[in-house]
This record gives sequence, structure tokens and C-alpha cells, in this order.
Amino acid sequence: MPRLARPEEAHAVRALVRAAYAPWIPVIGREPGPMGDDYAARIAAGEVWWNEGGEALCVLIEQPGALLLDNVAVAPAAQGRGLGRRLVAFALEEARRRGLPAVTLYTHARMEANIALYTRLGFRETHRAREKGFDRVYMRREVA
Repeated sequence: MPRLARPEEAHAVRALVRAAYAPWIPVIGREPGPMGDDYAARIAAGEVWWNEGGEALCVLIEQPGALLLDNVAVAPAAQGRGLGRRLVAFALEEARRRGLPAVTLYTHARMEANIALYTRLGFRETHRAREKGFDRVYMRREVA
């Protein structure tokens, strides 16, 4: 079961995110958005959740009508073990627990493997937009 990250873990959270997203830099031509996020602020807001082993995390942001799955990051050495899928499942459960009808997310349009994975996990594309210099694909999954 994931737990909220603590303030003293902000550096470790940032390091994990940077390692997890580094392979995407050549694909999209720049650092993905999560690499520049302020994790101390995210932790202070109660938005960063670690898995028990500290090998994966997700950022969940409550919004009107949905829980935004803002980030899923898995340490490179831990990838392929289903940790990311379990964090997505946790996000769906957390949305249900909070009484929210859906989980939303977005990813870069060039991150085709992520789009395919989220589609397999039941998300559907809602729209595409260029935002903050990124070509984003927005997706949604109802939790009912």
C-alpha cells in the first residue's frame, strides 16, 4: 500500500523522477515536465505517494470532478515488475475513496508506450493540446 512521502524525502523523490524520466529526453527533445517539478511543495501538499519499497511513486492532485494522476515514476532497476500498474490501481481506489468519479492524466504525444499502457488499463483519450511547450494527450478513466 503506498504511503505519503515525508518532507525529508523530497530529494529522493526528485532523484527517482529524474532517473525514471531520463530515457524520454531524446524521444521528446527536452526534459519531461515531471523532471522540473517542485517535489518539496508537492509533498507539503500531500500529493506524493511512495510504494512501500521506495522504488516507485505517483503524484495525485485532487481537482473538481476527478483525481489527476499527475505523475507515475518507477526507478529504472524496478521497471517491469508491475509497480506502475499498481500505482495506477491505487489512484483509481483513491479517487473512489474520495468520492471522485474519475482519474485523469496526460502524457506526451511521443510517449507512445505510455499511451498504449494507459489504454490497456482502461483509460480513453479525451483530447490533445499543446501546453507549456509539450504536445500532450489527455486521458480519463471512470472509477464506477
